Amino acid sequence: MDLIYNIKDRPKFLQVVLFAIQQLLAIMAATIAVPNAVNAATGAELPPAAALLGAGVGTIVYLLFTKSSSPVFLGSSFAFIPSMISAIAGAASMTVGYVGLIIGAAMAGLVYVIIAIVVKFCGVKWVGKLMPPVIIGPTVATIGLSLAGSAVSSLTSSGTENGSVYVSLICGLVTLAVTMLCSTYSKKIGRLIPFIIGILAGYALATIFYFIGTATGNTSLIVIDYSAFEACKVFELPNFTFMLGKDGFSQISGSYLIALFAAYVPVAFVVFAEHLADHKNLSTIVDVDLLEKPGLCRTLLGDGIGSIVGAFFGGCPNTTYGESIACVAITRNASTVSIWAAAAACIIFSFIGPLVAFLETIPACVMGGVCFALYGFISVSGLKMLQKVDLNENRNLFVASIILVAGVGNMSISFGQVEIRTTACALILGILANVMLSRKEKRDK
Repeated sequence: MDLIYNIKDRPKFLQVVLFAIQQLLAIMAATIAVPNAVNAATGAELPPAAALLGAGVGTIVYLLFTKSSSPVFLGSSFAFIPSMISAIAGAASMTVGYVGLIIGAAMAGLVYVIIAIVVKFCGVKWVGKLMPPVIIGPTVATIGLSLAGSAVSSLTSSGTENGSVYVSLICGLVTLAVTMLCSTYSKKIGRLIPFIIGILAGYALATIFYFIGTATGNTSLIVIDYSAFEACKVFELPNFTFMLGKDGFSQISGSYLIALFAAYVPVAFVVFAEHLADHKNLSTIVDVDLLEKPGLCRTLLGDGIGSIVGAFFGGCPNTTYGESIACVAITRNASTVSIWAAAAACIIFSFIGPLVAFLETIPACVMGGVCFALYGFISVSGLKMLQKVDLNENRNLFVASIILVAGVGNMSISFGQVEIRTTACALILGILANVMLSRKEKRDK
């Protein structure tokens, strides 16, 4: 891919600001969805603003470990939602539960550190042998395909009780159309910030429908909820996780630590597989093997330590975001300066009430329009990896087919409190199939 800005390039200041906001908008919905999901399931009070700050700080940690050589943003990991729920539900009190979120994330982060040490001594060639393009390509594609249902659902979701599905659909499709037109036909800055322009267009249209609906009493036209602005303050310090659980350390028991280990550590190995898939995908976009430079050891350390730091503030372990990678692919801007700025913006936004409120009031249908493009690009970038794979060979055909079916079918398996999610299931099945069928290749030689 011909990049407009390469990894070490430095765009102009105003461009960097716009790029940062675009990255923030791309990852925002998913990042704040994780604490909201945990709050709904447990009655906890994890502030979305704290999760934003945790994502920003975690990304800075990642950039430091990778020497600013990997252009991807870290956000709250969906894979750890069951683990977080277990940490709170299994605690003696809510205060202990908040401490459990930090300890559990530390356990998961240490898994990454241990794997990084192994990689340091054993190298990364085993990764290419274990996961060749016939496995990584379809696996990356499943990341986008498994999220496709979420994008479709969001596109027709109203942010209010009586909002019309058709009004939501119009706002979402306008967002998607403006994003595509800017990315395809714009000659200058519009091509670099299509998501910002698309979201603003969808938000403006939803606002127009809001005023028309309010003036006429037709509530079906109202698909945007501005209530988040009512209670927000200009500057507000979020209740960080370490503040919420500061009195709970003395109440931690041995059995609770064992439960945290069982809830977090197995999931960390699953997310490790997603880490590999994301960095392989990003490598093809920036035309640099990130597993060699800056190296898998550094990306693992950045991701693992970044998760620990992120959970310290927001309770949520972090992970590299496919939405961020897709943003790099669509805009062709791989400058890590933009990621640094996005991390700084995430931190700043978390303290400014009106900005957080604005992010929270973006209608789901508008984000759905953006996600159509983001998730689609993730899928296509994975399929592009298959271009160099000979699918006339039954071995390759079976491996790719199994992965795609598991991904499209949203296959997942639960063992008690541990859930192996779609991407990990697809990757594990693909590896097993590839190993099983590789015997034929050895006989042919």
